[in-house]
Amino acid sequence: MKNYFTFLCFAMAAFLISCTNNDESAPVFPEGSTESVNLWVQDSMKRYYYWADQMPAKPDYSLPVKDFFKSLLSSQDRFSFVVNTEDSSTYPHSIRNMYGFDYTIVQLANNEVVTVVKLVLQNSPAFNAGLERGMIITKVNGKVMTAANAEAMAASIKDQTVVELTVGKWQNGMVTNENNITVYYGFSFEQPILSKIFNKNGKKVGYLYIYDFPDGMTQALNQKFTEFKAAGVQELILDLRYNYGGSVSSAAALCSLIPSGLSSGSPFIIFKGNKNGGEVKRTFAEQIAYDSKALDFTTLRANALGLQKVFILTSNSTASAAEIVINNLKPYMQVIQIGSTTLGKDMAGFVVEDKRKPRKVSWQIHPVIYKVFNANGAGEYSNGISPQMIVNEYAGLPVLPLGDPDETLISSALNGGYFKSAGQEKNGSITILYQSDVPPVMMEK
Repeated sequence: MKNYFTFLCFAMAAFLISCTNNDESAPVFPEGSTESVNLWVQDSMKRYYYWADQMPAKPDYSLPVKDFFKSLLSSQDRFSFVVNTEDSSTYPHSIRNMYGFDYTIVQLANNEVVTVVKLVLQNSPAFNAGLERGMIITKVNGKVMTAANAEAMAASIKDQTVVELTVGKWQNGMVTNENNITVYYGFSFEQPILSKIFNKNGKKVGYLYIYDFPDGMTQALNQKFTEFKAAGVQELILDLRYNYGGSVSSAAALCSLIPSGLSSGSPFIIFKGNKNGGEVKRTFAEQIAYDSKALDFTTLRANALGLQKVFILTSNSTASAAEIVINNLKPYMQVIQIGSTTLGKDMAGFVVEDKRKPRKVSWQIHPVIYKVFNANGAGEYSNGISPQMIVNEYAGLPVLPLGDPDETLISSALNGGYFKSAGQEKNGSITILYQSDVPPVMMEK
């Protein structure tokens, strides 16, 4: 499974460096000491970090590396992080990347609180244990989950390697058919792109659920759009509601397959860094080519749908490269966003690590290096990108499978923004109390 590097720091490239300190006034520390590692971290951040000019002039080099790194960060930075490649405990952990599922605790209009399984990754431990999207979790390790204990319960799940879930199905306003499921910590495989074709008032509507943007996905995208074009698809729904991001090049490839009027010279993105990074502009063709495994722009455009508008489904788990898709399509077509406001990661970065031989530092830095903007220079969406149509995906219970035309967000796209009930209960005002996929770095701070 794509790990949290994808969500927290989508890679423009694997940029590997060996930093040296050329400042004659800089302190000198014994090789291998915590202080020497921290000095390497500081030198790296001075060179690449977007907010390098805000870093403290005289940090405390004696701090543990993680604490030292945090002491350098801007108050505006929610996303930079550091890990020790020789210590797995330093890596971000989440329920999704440990077990392959996520859940949301909601309060219904009658004040009843229920925990809804919102995502189950294909071929994950949760999937193999029988967990399904839309199930209701009533107990975790024998304890009833409530709004009050939700955060502590999520933390306890991440501290274990096996979790016992009591789950049931929502029917007629209550939980039925409860049973126990045991989910073990394990690996989740790369997620497939889910595609469907719906009929809407005589029009064919293509639907794509894209979980993330790994490098090398252009072949799969090209195949889906080949099928859409052959079927005569006239409208498109992109489901990015749980997409944490990934490769900017893969996002550019997706964008190149949708609107009309693009050429190889059409501008796609602007990266703005610190005084060292400057400003970098890339066309669609240039950004796609940054992935050495990608199909080229011309090959992709042969299967482009040439649309004037696109529907994009979002939530507060839509982040990074997924937000770039939303923002960077806007100069070229009408983007109709449905769901809730995105996370707000208007930034890009790449991995910084020591490649000296022999390597002297085992820590790996994932810093914010650039702010990102579209062809019109529009960006600065750190508070998220707001939808034109605000739709709560939990408005109808049970929550239906992704790709079902009657699922709340999909049916809203198919029906002009209105909720269409088809065997689901319309539950009036729904309040989201807790979500298990709160970004781990944000939780650390």
